[in-house]
Amino acid sequence: MRALLLAAGRGERMRPLTDTTAKPLLPVAGRPLIEWQIDALVRAGICDIVINTAHLAGQMEEALGDGTRLGARIAWSREGSCAQDALETLGGIVRALPLLGEEPFVVASGDILTDFDYATLREPAQQIAADRADAFLVLVDNPPYHPGGDMGLALRRADGREQGWATRQAPLYTYGNIAVLAPRIFAGRAAVREKLFPWLFGFVERGRVQARHWQGRWFNVGTPQDLAHVDRIWQ
Repeated sequence: MRALLLAAGRGERMRPLTDTTAKPLLPVAGRPLIEWQIDALVRAGICDIVINTAHLAGQMEEALGDGTRLGARIAWSREGSCAQDALETLGGIVRALPLLGEEPFVVASGDILTDFDYATLREPAQQIAADRADAFLVLVDNPPYHPGGDMGLALRRADGREQGWATRQAPLYTYGNIAVLAPRIFAGRAAVREKLFPWLFGFVERGRVQARHWQGRWFNVGTPQDLAHVDRIWQ
């Protein structure tokens, strides 16, 4: 299984730090944010990683190289060389598809910190490969900056077990910026600037998106204050 780490944007709320440093390279507990994500993927056996870039793309590529130092094999999906070139989440995924192969792949933000076990995504990937679903989303408790949430979670019993499915019904949780997606759902789409949501809600409404509520550590590091906080507590 391969993974795509999204790392192309400037990170407007993190300015002025991101004026001169790519946001995923900002340090937490002595190492860049994105290295924590790469390390978690590698520990889960997901070593083929694609990273998309735009803002300060050369800085990102120079810092991480081909991934050998981190036990990974990194391929780069460059969308441009400045923040204005970034294609957002949906456009970035479509642009990176040729590097991701034909099997379901993980997509995650390069600027979150979590102790989520990426190895647990292999079973949902098998469900997607078998066409029982088109996507799998990790949901988290609503953070203060997003109190309204994104989607609900319903349990359905099939094959003798319960499986979680994303819904548009309350109570709502927040999308945790971790997913497994089927390449087939992007067929015919152009790599233009567009966000993953609300587009993916169409698949949720058709009952094609599995989900899980993750209650472990998870931080969306969006502001200098967030960065200082996780730097104090993360290890």
